[in-house]
Amino acid sequence: MRILVTGATGTLGGALVPALLKAGHEVRALSRAKREDRGNVEWIWGDLISGKGVEEAVRDVDAIAHLATSGRKGRGAVDVPGTRTLLLLARQAGRPHVLFTSMVGADRAAHGYLRHKLEAERLVTECGLDWTILRLTPFHQWLHHRLGGFASLPALPVDRSLPWQPVHTGEVAARAAALLSAGPEGREIEFGGPEAIDTEALVQTWLRAAGLRRPCVPVRYPGRLYAAQRAGLLLTDALPQGEITWHDYLLPPEAILSDDFASEHTASPTSPATQPEQDPDLRVYGGDEGYERPTRS
Repeated sequence: MRILVTGATGTLGGALVPALLKAGHEVRALSRAKREDRGNVEWIWGDLISGKGVEEAVRDVDAIAHLATSGRKGRGAVDVPGTRTLLLLARQAGRPHVLFTSMVGADRAAHGYLRHKLEAERLVTECGLDWTILRLTPFHQWLHHRLGGFASLPALPVDRSLPWQPVHTGEVAARAAALLSAGPEGREIEFGGPEAIDTEALVQTWLRAAGLRRPCVPVRYPGRLYAAQRAGLLLTDALPQGEITWHDYLLPPEAILSDDFASEHTASPTSPATQPEQDPDLRVYGGDEGYERPTRS
């Protein structure tokens, strides 16, 4: 199949593109930064807000993996208007299967950025195309990056009452690739990590992995979204689940040597070799980066 990936340079996109190639699919990637084709990936410049380049991107594709998101600070600019533009042009171009990545809890706690996710889900289910909605728990990589922003603080504010269920993007990518290969589901599917841990355990494991010592100050995060998280509404018991725990992501166990050369020389899901590119100069739609409007050059 030829599959269009929006948000291809984001956290999840960087894992999904190679997973789709490995599964034998042709990949077309939508980016707001002009890039040359490489590695069997066809790059298309486009902007979901204005619609420029999107008509070309959706032409002759069998499926669309819509990963692009506004993030927590984007005020839904991509999640709602961008999704509407993408679906409209996709419907005019043909009948591709649309897989949309959302967040676990969007249907139970539509507060903050989850309101935009729920509205985008509604657009997908009512667009007239075949669809699958994949709701996810927060990524290991996103939490790792977020905690890194607190590394310079003398103490970390920790709400012990909040449960988290982080999942590895490599396992999410494998799940998404399998769903795209299987074809339309016409239903909402949840996928989360293998365990629920509280914020203090999350932070203490991260501090140990980072080699840092910081006191944790107990606080209570305000707001309706945190209240929903506190009530467990952002967790899922859906099967299958991911297998890589937060601890094993940050402190991977030593590899067991094998006689199988291929297995010894294949990067693990937690290896830096399997992580998406980290280019601070790129300003594209991505898994967590949020939307920034184009600037005139």
